[in-house]
Order: sequence, then structure tokens, then C-alpha cells
Amino acid sequence: MRVWVDGQVLESPQERALSVLDHGLVVGDGVFETVKIEEGRPFALTPHLERLTRSATGLGIGEPDLEAVRAGVIATLDGQDLPFGRIRITVTSGIGPLGSPRGTGAQTVVVATEPCDRPPSVSRIATVPWPRNERGALAGLKTTSYGENALMVEAAIARGASEAVMPNTLGQVCEGTGSNIVYVLDGRVVTPSLPAGPLAGITRALLLQWAADELEVAEEDHPIEVLSAAEEVMLVGTTRGVQAIDRVDDRDLPAPGPLTRQLQDIWARRSAEAHDLWVV
Repeated sequence: MRVWVDGQVLESPQERALSVLDHGLVVGDGVFETVKIEEGRPFALTPHLERLTRSATGLGIGEPDLEAVRAGVIATLDGQDLPFGRIRITVTSGIGPLGSPRGTGAQTVVVATEPCDRPPSVSRIATVPWPRNERGALAGLKTTSYGENALMVEAAIARGASEAVMPNTLGQVCEGTGSNIVYVLDGRVVTPSLPAGPLAGITRALLLQWAADELEVAEEDHPIEVLSAAEEVMLVGTTRGVQAIDRVDDRDLPAPGPLTRQLQDIWARRSAEAHDLWVV
């Protein structure tokens, strides 16, 4: 792993580099992005940085310096052998008081790059009872306030799953803690609409765009119980790509099903062809 903080590459990723007064640490006042690395190259960096900016402005901490972020990405990639990995970009509001009000100083910008294992091609999910508030102040923003997500995914892991899927306040399918959910209903590919509260995933957006050329796809909202009737279920995300799901709670599913395989093929083919998305 290599870490860059506010223009400086750390000698060790364990080196202490943030103030105990950083508002990202004190109250989770920050935003982040995770970017996939394939053969040393980041995928879809520009769309991720665009979402980083939307999240930061939506949170009210101001636009990040994207040129500095790109410099951090380049610095942390340099010299590493990364057949597969990830880049974590974090921007906080900087040093502040020991409370919710912010300080007036500069943002803190951190880029960390590391190799990682590829997620398995098939996994399991568990639904959880805690809802995502689709009308909350942080709805649609990728913030560092992930305590809720940590609790949910740990509850899923305790049930033998790798990811938790939550409803929104209306009881509709919303999202996973770090993924978007896609399922097959009556032979159609369906995913929750953005007004239902899920994060506007980069993989989700690209997959919907590319799959629409070959399949019937829809953004629709259904009660979370629909997952007990779906013919196929999958998760999509930055490092997951299109991941087949073979169990939802206590219900076994064929995985990958035929439409899941088709979506995986579309994703692999179109992402490899999208040369503009592999540019730093």
C-alpha cells in the first residue's frame, strides 16, 4: 500500500498523518471514492472524481482540488505492481472543533492505493431491517459517515452472507452497504430508481447504459420482499463488477443465471472497449 496525504507520500502507510482534530475523524465529515485498478490502470477515474465533487459540494465542504487528487493517484500508483487493486480517495472538511460545527481551514485530501484480491464471482446477501432514508440530508452522497453500513454488513456476515441489502423508508429495495442491487423479474433486468435512495453507482450507470443496447432493463421500485420472488439476483460495484448471488437470506438461487451471465459478458466486453475510461 502507498499513501499520499495533502501532497506528500508517506514513508509507511502506518505513519500517523492526520490531526486528531480532523473533522473527518471527529464526526465523519468527509466524502470518498473507491476506484478499481486493473493491470496498473485505474478504471473510470474521471466519473469517480465527478461524483466526488458532487458529494463534497452536496455535503457543503466545497469542491476538492481534482488536479491535486490526480497527482496523488499518480504518486501512489508509481512503482507498484498492481494486477488488481483499489484506490481510496478521501476528502474531509479539515481541522475543526470537537463537535458538529466545522472549522474554517483547508480540506484534508488522502489517496491510498493497494493491491487486493478479486471478489468471488458468486456470493450471498442478507436483507436487514434498518432502512436507508431516501429523504435524509446525506441521501445520494458518498460520505465517510459509514457507521450504519458497518453495522449492517457485520449483521449480514454473522448470517453467512458477504453483503447486507436494505430497504428504504417506504420498504422498497434500496441498495447494499457498498453495492447496488440488480435483479431479474419476469425476464426483465430491474434495479431501484435513484429517488428510492441508492447511491448513483458508477458501475450501475455504465451497466444500465451498455445493457440497454441488448436487454430490457428498467429502473423500478418494488417492496424488498420482491427479492424472494426474483429469478436472479446480482450485486454491481466498483471492484465486484457484476457479481452473481446464489442465496438471499435462506433462499437459494441459480447463480450465475442466464441473464446474469449475459450482463457479466456485456460488462467485461464494453468496459474493455471503453478506452476513455482507462485514462488517469
